[in-house]
Amino acid sequence: MSLPEQTPEQRAGQTAERAKARSVAALASTPENTEVLEWFRRQRAWINDQHAALCRIPAPTFFEQKRAEWMKEQFTLLGWPAEIDRAGNVVAMREEHRQFANGPVVAVTAHLDTVLAPRTADDIRMLGEGRLSGPGVSDNGAGLTALLALAAAWPKEDGHLAAIPMLVANVGEEGEGNLSGIRYLCRPGNNIDFRAFLVLDGPGVDHVTYRALASRRFEIVMNGTGGHSWRDSENCNAVHALSRAVTLFTDAFHARKCRFEEDGIRAAVNFGIIEGGSSINSIPAEARAKLDLRSENPAVMDELAALLAQSVEEAAAIENARKSGAPVNAKLREIGSRPGGEIARDAPLLASLRAVDQFLGIRSRLDCSSTDANIPLSLGLPAVSIGVGGQGGGAHTAGEWYGPVGRELGLRRVFLTLSMLLRGELSR
Repeated sequence: MSLPEQTPEQRAGQTAERAKARSVAALASTPENTEVLEWFRRQRAWINDQHAALCRIPAPTFFEQKRAEWMKEQFTLLGWPAEIDRAGNVVAMREEHRQFANGPVVAVTAHLDTVLAPRTADDIRMLGEGRLSGPGVSDNGAGLTALLALAAAWPKEDGHLAAIPMLVANVGEEGEGNLSGIRYLCRPGNNIDFRAFLVLDGPGVDHVTYRALASRRFEIVMNGTGGHSWRDSENCNAVHALSRAVTLFTDAFHARKCRFEEDGIRAAVNFGIIEGGSSINSIPAEARAKLDLRSENPAVMDELAALLAQSVEEAAAIENARKSGAPVNAKLREIGSRPGGEIARDAPLLASLRAVDQFLGIRSRLDCSSTDANIPLSLGLPAVSIGVGGQGGGAHTAGEWYGPVGRELGLRRVFLTLSMLLRGELSR
């Protein structure tokens, strides 16, 4: 039985893939780059020490300054003079590249902030052989450490480059940061000719985020008069009203979820924070909740936002109808929005990354997630988010951990992919 004949497009694609593979092999075999790839293995201890040191500097969202100052100092010591921009991002470039600062730029970024922060340096524990435990050691201590390793290993002579490398430790990725650091970097009028973004986020090498998951975040506030639980029992209760809003919305969401899934659309709702009240025998005068809506489909996001507004209004009306005393007032405020977007599967950036993965023996899959890559992808700029090697788990919890076994494979992947992009692969 003969195989079907390939189309001209298929043959052209295979020819391009073979050319990419040869480019990676040639790039990896130069003396300068061979030294870099070996450096990641030789300097494991130094890399592990940098990882522990940076994670011991607290950097919760909106309070990244101390870690930013430390990263600026390290970049500068490693030959990448750095500045902290008005958003709080640490932006580093080699001195010899600055004369071409108006030319094409490939940015390699990792976010500074963490969901939880160590209260003391002892909260970051070294478990031996480079393993770490504590808030932020994986997300995104791993990514920041990769930036430092890349800066330290960079060849003294990097030859003729078609684009300039820029290393960025950015603020505002987690929680209510709303991707503020990358938004500022990509703002109109910044006059930087970004050609691609490599976003380093967490460990592992098994995934490539090429599609940005959109999300919207809201705060619900119920306000009333409050009062004594017995004497003022006819006053409306802000916690009761808020609880009903949560129930109405989540019930309505789950009723629609099957329809979404039948259409092949994923969506998720999470109430992450609920607050209210001051004592067990006082009617709460205020209650608030914060929630996160996510979907791969913009129309579904709009539908859920409208459903949320309806649920909040209805909950307040029901509470006010049940009581004869002081009413509650409902407010709904959007506190964050992450845009969606994606890179074409045959884009040069992904082709280069696939060629590097093939060279290194990495098997990875494409996925959809919410990362700093959302912003450039929403603007039509080539961007992917990838892990930097090693193993980790427990992200966003006090039990977060990281193990460095396999880290050098991830670092080699980052270096070779960046080197391919800097040598003009984006235009092919």
